[in-house]
Amino acid sequence: MMLGVIRRRVASGGSSSSSILKKSLQSTRPAASSSRLPSFHEEQVLLHPRGLGHTRNFSHLIAPGSSANLGFVRDVASSIELVSTKKIWSRAFSSDSEDLVDAVVPFMGESISDGTLAKFLKSPGDRVEADEPIAQIETDKVTIDVASPGAGVIKEFVAKEGETVEPGTKIAVISKSGEGVAHVAPSEKIPEKAASKPSTSSEKDEVKEKPKAETAPAPEKPKTPTPPPPKRSASEPQLPPKDRERRVPMTRLRKRVATRLKDSQNTFAMLTTFNEVDMTNLMKLRSDYKDAFVEKHGVKLGLMSGFVKAAVSGLQNQPIINAVIDGDDIIYRDYVDISIAVGTPKGLVVPVIRNADKMNFADIEKEINTLAKKANDGSISIDEMAGGSFTISNGGVYGSLLSTPIINPPQSAILGMHSIVSRPMVVGGNVVARPMMYIALTYDHRLIDGREAVFFLRRIKDVVEDPRRLLLDI
Repeated sequence: MMLGVIRRRVASGGSSSSSILKKSLQSTRPAASSSRLPSFHEEQVLLHPRGLGHTRNFSHLIAPGSSANLGFVRDVASSIELVSTKKIWSRAFSSDSEDLVDAVVPFMGESISDGTLAKFLKSPGDRVEADEPIAQIETDKVTIDVASPGAGVIKEFVAKEGETVEPGTKIAVISKSGEGVAHVAPSEKIPEKAASKPSTSSEKDEVKEKPKAETAPAPEKPKTPTPPPPKRSASEPQLPPKDRERRVPMTRLRKRVATRLKDSQNTFAMLTTFNEVDMTNLMKLRSDYKDAFVEKHGVKLGLMSGFVKAAVSGLQNQPIINAVIDGDDIIYRDYVDISIAVGTPKGLVVPVIRNADKMNFADIEKEINTLAKKANDGSISIDEMAGGSFTISNGGVYGSLLSTPIINPPQSAILGMHSIVSRPMVVGGNVVARPMMYIALTYDHRLIDGREAVFFLRRIKDVVEDPRRLLLDI
C-alpha cells in the first residue's frame, strides 16, 4: 500500500539536510552501509518500510517553510529498506538432511508388487539399531520385515497400518542424532477439550452481562400410547443381534490362499482315490532306532521322512503324477521337489524340499524342521516356497481321520495323510489290532488316469508297510 508519494525536482542544495538525518538514523538503528542512490531529475519515493508492522510519518523532520530539497527522504527509505533486508538475510539457515534417513519398503520378490503394512514394531521416539526391524509388511505369500537403515531414534511414521505399500515406499523417518524427536509420555497427552483455548475474563464478563432471553414454555404434546412390538410368528427365524458379531478384514495371505484354492477347483478335474496303510513296521523302525538316530544326526526320526521317501519312490514309478499340463503340452519333470503343507496362525504355507530324491532320512528330517520353524515364526522366504512338483499334506497332526485334499496349483496331485487309529485287521487269518492310517490322493483327472493314481497309492502303501523295499529297490 502506498502511504505517500513525494514529487520534487532535485536541487543541488539538499545534501546537508540529508546527511544530518542519516547520522541521526545511524545512531538509533544498526548501521547499514550502502552507496547513495543515483540522482534523478524526477522520481517517486515510497515511504513504506519493509518488514515493519506500521507506517511512519517523516514530515516532522522537515522544517516548516524550508525550501530545501527533499532528497533526504530517499535516504530515509533507503536506510530503512537496507536495515529490513539485512534482518531478513541475516537469519540462520540450517539443514538436517544429513541427520535424517528414510526407512523404505524393501524388495519383496519377483512376483510380489505390493503388500499391506501390517503393524509397527516400534513407536516414535524409540531407539533403534542398524538393520533392526521396525515394521512388518504382509504379502500374499510371506511376511517381510522393514529394517532400520541406520542407528538412531524414530522421528515419525509417514505411513499408517493397513495401507498398501510398494517397494521403495517411505514409511518412517529416523534421526541419527535423536534431535527434534518428541518423547511424549502417556500422562503428558493433553485431551482435546483441555487443549482448547480458555476464554478470557472479559469474555466471561460479557457472557454474564448478556440478559437471558425469556422463552415461552413449549406446549406439551399429548401423550400417545407406544404400540407394542409386533409378535414374531413361530415359523419366522430369529436373527442374532449385530452387536454379537465381529468383522475382521482378511489378511493378504488368507485372501491369496482363498483365490488359489478356488482357481484350483475351477481349473482341475479333481478326483480323489483312497487306501489304508498299516503303520506297524514304520513305527517299530522309528522306535528301535530313535535314540541312535538323534545321537548321530541331532534330529528326531519322524514319520514324515518315511512318507517323503515313499512319495519319491511312487513318483519315480509313475512319472505322470510328477508332470503338469501346459497349454496343449505335458511337461515331465526329471526332478522331485516335494512341498510340505504347514499350517501357521496366519494361514497355510507350503515350503519346498528341493531334490528330495537325493536326500536320506536325516536330510529330510532336518529340512522339514528348518522349514517348519521358519514358517511358524514368519521368517520363511519366497524362494523357499517357490516351485514344487508334488505336495504332501498331513492332516493327521490335527486328528483328521479322512479328507479330500485340494491340488496346489500348478501341480497335478497331492497326497493327504491322516491320523493313526488302532483298528481290527485280519493278518494271517487272525483278527488283530493294528495302527492304521487312511491315505488319499487327489489328482487332475485330465492328465492322470485312475490306473496311475491307484498304482501310486499302492507304492506308498508297500514302502511304508515294509521300508526294507527302499534298501533293496524293489
